[in-house]
Amino acid sequence: MLISFIFVVYHAKAILNCMKTTIAAAKIKSMSPQFLVNDIDRSIEFYIKNLGFQLNFRYEDFYAGIVNGGCSIHLKLASPAVGESAYRKNNEHLDITFSVEGIEDLFNEIKNKKVAVIQPLRDMPYGREFYITDPDGYIIAFVEEK
Repeated sequence: MLISFIFVVYHAKAILNCMKTTIAAAKIKSMSPQFLVNDIDRSIEFYIKNLGFQLNFRYEDFYAGIVNGGCSIHLKLASPAVGESAYRKNNEHLDITFSVEGIEDLFNEIKNKKVAVIQPLRDMPYGREFYITDPDGYIIAFVEEK
C-alpha cells in the first residue's frame, strides 16, 4: 500500500513538473467553454438579449462564439446528452460561474426577463450568488465575492 502511494506521488510530481515546463513555454490568453445546444440561433439570442453578450463569430450554421467583456462561450449545434440537464439541475452542478460586481442590480434585471432563475439571490459564506439556466439547461452562476 505504501509503495503504491509513493508511486502515485512520484508520478504526480513528474506530471506537475511537465505541466510547469509546458505552461511556462506558452502564455494562456483566454478560455472558452463549449456548450452543445439544440438551436444555435435561440442560444445566441438568449445570451445577447438576456446577458449582454455580443456575437464574436459564427461558423456556418453550427458553431458560434459569443463574448461579454473578457468572457467568452462557444456554442455548437449538437444534442446534449439526454437526462444530463436534469441531473445537473437536481444536484446544482454548475456549468459556468461568472464573478460579478453589482450582483443585486444584475439579479433584479434578470428576474424581470424571461429567464429561469433556479436559485434566487442568496448570501453564502464567500459572498452572494444566484443561478439561472439557459434554454438548453446549462446552469449559470453569478457570484459577487465578499
